[in-house]
Amino acid sequence: MFSPVRLIQLGFFLCTFHQVRTACKSNLFTKNLTPFQAVCKLEFTNLKCVTLDPEFAYFDYCYIKAVNRTYKYLSLRAKLLKTPVTKIKINVALLQRLNGYKPFLYNVTIDACRFYKNQKSNPIAGYLYSFFKDYSNMNHSCPYDHDIIVEKVSISHLNTQVTDVLPVPHGDYLFHSNWYAYDIKRATVNVYVTIS
Repeated sequence: MFSPVRLIQLGFFLCTFHQVRTACKSNLFTKNLTPFQAVCKLEFTNLKCVTLDPEFAYFDYCYIKAVNRTYKYLSLRAKLLKTPVTKIKINVALLQRLNGYKPFLYNVTIDACRFYKNQKSNPIAGYLYSFFKDYSNMNHSCPYDHDIIVEKVSISHLNTQVTDVLPVPHGDYLFHSNWYAYDIKRATVNVYVTIS
């Protein structure tokens, strides 16, 4: 699934980050020394939802809404036409824009039904799921006999995920996801963001 080198790099990064956060919270730094602080601003740039099998599902809506200059959110609703769905897989890739979109950090395939039964079994899937779990009705195991809704995922929530939980460098990113039902690709959702 992952190369041993990649796992060691990720483990080292998380360990170092955890030690710095712990030191900050326990006031080990003197008044003259201050810890580094990642200040990021995440912006939605685009959202694309594509149905590859319109007889199985379609998107009622898929949009980014700017309420004002500081409050923006994303919403989507997938209408399932053949229910109940008992076998779902999701392929998620994080891509960074560097002369085209190149792989960055994760490209994983998750068996959603197994993951929802035990969410602590896969920490990477748990991190990716935390981006939208509080805003979605995808909070139980299979079967799914209702529409899939992700409603009003705010920029402030995602800012927390990419600064406090796992800091991400500045740049343009693509959160690319392929949704499979019964091992057939049914839909693709692409979320484009800029971190500055």
